[in-house]
Amino acid sequence: MRDIAPGKQTGPQGALPVNSHQKEKQPKGIERCFDVPFVTGLARREKQIQQNYRPVIAVHKWFARRPGTLFRALLVAEFVAGHLPTSYFRSHNLKGIRVADPFMGGGTPLLEANRLGCDVLGYDINPMAYWIVRQEIQQLDLNAYAVAARAVGERLEKEIGFLYRTSCIYCQNPEAHVKYFLWVKVQRCLECHREYALFPGYLLAENRRHTHDVLICPNCGELNEVDNRRQPGNCRSCGSALVLTGPARRNRCPCPHCGKINTYPNSESGPPGHRLVAIEYHCPRCRVKHQGRFFKKPDEADLARYQQAVAMWQALTPVFVPDEQIPAGDETDRLHHWGYHYYREMFNERQLLGLELICRMVTEQKNQEVRNALATNLSDLLRYQNMLCRYDSYALKSLDIFSVHGFPVGLLQCESNLLGIKSPQGTNIGSGGWSNIVDKFIRAKEYCRHPFEVTYSGGRKRIVMINGEWIGETRECAGQLEKKGVDLRCASATTAELLAQSLDAVVTDPPYFANVQYAELMDFCYVWLRRLIASNEPCFAGPSTRNENELTGNTTMERGLDYFTQGLAQVFRRFTVALKPGAPFVFTFHHNSPEAYYPVAVALLDAGLVCTAAIPCPAEMSASIHINGTSSSIVDTVFVNRSTGTISRRTLTRDAATIAQLVLEDLEKLAAGGLKPTLGDTRCLLFGHLTRLAVWYLRNNWNATLSSPEKLNRVARFFQESGGEKIIDYYIPKNVMICSKRTGAIREADLSYGDEDDEIPF
Repeated sequence: MRDIAPGKQTGPQGALPVNSHQKEKQPKGIERCFDVPFVTGLARREKQIQQNYRPVIAVHKWFARRPGTLFRALLVAEFVAGHLPTSYFRSHNLKGIRVADPFMGGGTPLLEANRLGCDVLGYDINPMAYWIVRQEIQQLDLNAYAVAARAVGERLEKEIGFLYRTSCIYCQNPEAHVKYFLWVKVQRCLECHREYALFPGYLLAENRRHTHDVLICPNCGELNEVDNRRQPGNCRSCGSALVLTGPARRNRCPCPHCGKINTYPNSESGPPGHRLVAIEYHCPRCRVKHQGRFFKKPDEADLARYQQAVAMWQALTPVFVPDEQIPAGDETDRLHHWGYHYYREMFNERQLLGLELICRMVTEQKNQEVRNALATNLSDLLRYQNMLCRYDSYALKSLDIFSVHGFPVGLLQCESNLLGIKSPQGTNIGSGGWSNIVDKFIRAKEYCRHPFEVTYSGGRKRIVMINGEWIGETRECAGQLEKKGVDLRCASATTAELLAQSLDAVVTDPPYFANVQYAELMDFCYVWLRRLIASNEPCFAGPSTRNENELTGNTTMERGLDYFTQGLAQVFRRFTVALKPGAPFVFTFHHNSPEAYYPVAVALLDAGLVCTAAIPCPAEMSASIHINGTSSSIVDTVFVNRSTGTISRRTLTRDAATIAQLVLEDLEKLAAGGLKPTLGDTRCLLFGHLTRLAVWYLRNNWNATLSSPEKLNRVARFFQESGGEKIIDYYIPKNVMICSKRTGAIREADLSYGDEDDEIPF
């Protein structure tokens, strides 16, 4: 159950909207007002189900979004006087404050600043990032959009809905709705030239969210529900022994017909083929009395429907399906390895048919804003409608292509129902369909009109409506037109021309060297979206989002640490000049390697900034697929930097034991917010403090004219001379180094070293 705080009760204290940056009596500023345990609790919960806390992010997929709660807290701490846990839940109007983000990506810092009433300026070299943030902030006639989006769904139902039907094995209802078609990759034996399936395993579904484990018979393909997967018995259809492990392992698989050991993939044979092996469906007739999910082996009618889809696709002359080749790249080379050389090869014929039809319907829309929204929906839908999606045997749902930050090519693939399935109550059944995307988009835009926060009281979730705040450029309120400054630019921040002292803050989440190849991944959506909007958007004119000036490390494009350092320093210098004296330049960062932090220190030193605080905050969910089971950190360091101001003397040290004590203090604050840190988290926090200290101690003799390798070497020597990673081995208690399980308490330590109020001006 949840409570909704109605009316003017905008927070736990019932505070009313205020033009809060005008209040000067109480202390303010991130260094003084930021509350790590409080924000850790917010951010940790948000990252578990981020779309429930910040529905606006459902407008379109972007990678590694940082918590909106973090950026709201940073802005409130900087510009609103008083106690953060109180002021956070109040409505604010920071009109007149101008906030910039040189790496806007998915737009989280700008969305939070815009919601608080700030004017915002955003740069990103990737046209997809520009487009996504624009769609998040842009005003939209939501009623007109909902009518148009649902009309698309109705037309799809009439034209191709029958392709997503199956017969129920219990009641023989021929109109049961397919949730997911499950496919296995196939290849031809080099010896006997017969086709066979590349099964890595035969467990289709676990008994966690179903009544039984479900196994595919390796002999006849029948689905068997068993009580004990370790002793599954024999197939109920053919009597063959059921097994868990499949023959395809470590890129080798014996042919079941002749025994020849074949290797896979074979890129010279083109994209891999697939065989339909299972269906999960929904039968409304049986639903009330049936326990668990509905699974079946495809029957002849199911196979015939797919062949009908193939025939319908072949009868079309596609207009919107892209014909672009997949260029070489750090991530896309994996696709080439599997024989995918064109983007269209990553979809089956039924998916291509449905996507082409949606594109045609989108272009028929006369209202440009609605058309843009529908085009955005199509682009977001692509991540579920392709033959690289996988089926989660635990959660029993489709995993979209970007569930990891790359192009994972598995052996078992999941095709979701393109239309989506609605219950009689109007809720979605299953994932990955048009209705799912539309409903998420509507909720996202409704959140922009009426944003909220989430808090907990006595273990109960409580929705706190923040009346008076909103996300967008304009709105009509009480007969008056309200406007906010929104300036979004699809351009490189390395060449930004900005007025001196025109910004009140820079708040950003920059690229983390080579963590995510944004352009390579987003091209998957871009090649489709540009065909719907390129004529109206100059930044969509090119065949790819890739740009030689993109600020990430990339082996294929020969962009290394020197390149990243130079670009980051250029951006920091330009935006520092645009900041008002003493205004904050704030960014988040984490990486497992200390070398990735050296460019950060160089950029700050080149820009003449001093790091006044290095603050820990959760950034990712520990169960995220791309880091689950690794020692990767889920904690960012928030670097707070200024060109002039003061810094606490107690945080300035070159003594390894005292640096360790600063890290311990961070760990205890995170623990107080409910986070149980790992070794990876500890390493990243240590690197953050070493970066902060390197900037302080190297700044007086810094020579910005040196080459990048020389600058990086100076920072590297400082890290080493200060103790480097050995600080963890010598001074950090072993019980914080828990990589596989986030359990254990952090040692209580005496952290009282230095005077909190002893500030050094710079």
